[in-house]
Amino acid sequence: MTMKKMRKATMAAMVLLGCAVAPLTATFAQDMVDAEGNAVETNTQKQESKGGGGFYSIVFGSGVVGMLLWFALFGDGIAGIYFAVDCWVLVKPQKLMPQTLINNVQNAMAEGDVMAALQACESEPSAMSNILAAAFQHVEEGFDVIQEAVNAAADLETEKLMQRLTWISVCSNLGPSLGLLGTVQGMILTFESLASGGAGDVSMLANSIGQALWTTAGGLIVSIPTITVFYSLRNNANRLILRMTAVTMELLNGLRNVSVEGGGEEAVAEMA
Repeated sequence: MTMKKMRKATMAAMVLLGCAVAPLTATFAQDMVDAEGNAVETNTQKQESKGGGGFYSIVFGSGVVGMLLWFALFGDGIAGIYFAVDCWVLVKPQKLMPQTLINNVQNAMAEGDVMAALQACESEPSAMSNILAAAFQHVEEGFDVIQEAVNAAADLETEKLMQRLTWISVCSNLGPSLGLLGTVQGMILTFESLASGGAGDVSMLANSIGQALWTTAGGLIVSIPTITVFYSLRNNANRLILRMTAVTMELLNGLRNVSVEGGGEEAVAEMA
């Protein structure tokens, strides 16, 4: 679990580092003229003169800022894939509410053995087992207190689940922002070239604008799938939470008229 959190933190740091470094280097990339005031040959022109092209020239021919933004977009896409797979594995019925847990708790409650039900929850950790354990720990305090404990535990598990899903939304929102930043920076450099007397070469200006727009396209390519996956997983999670709540209350329904005899590990619930 610790290694998983470290991997998530590393991916998030990569994306944030790319977002932080790109604007700082933008100011240095704008001064693309030599000492005589002539425009410096860009990487794009060098690639064209060598006969290169394609996606390679779009990424590595867009200057320092463009490359940093593309690397940030790649990092954002990788992080989005990672969090999408992680949450897809998490948001499943067998992860949130295992059937073996439900069966064990049902059998224990049918026998009126609350401690056996609590031990079943402890032996199979999950979101539902945490909610049930919170209820069984307050069994001696009445059904009203049990309901409050269930609601508090359910809210906590829901928040933990939504925090995991939110990382997918963060990646989807970063994509268009990085793409827009690349487009704006590309337009700035284009107008800088115009100001320095580069209006005669229309093809060069069109190529520069095209490279700037490609970053926006890259941001949308990252954003559209991740935002789709986010809402799909969120809706699935909400359905599972509602189902888990209904099953939990059904399992705890026998505690409405419960009385507890004995104490400690030998506590046994007698249901009317």
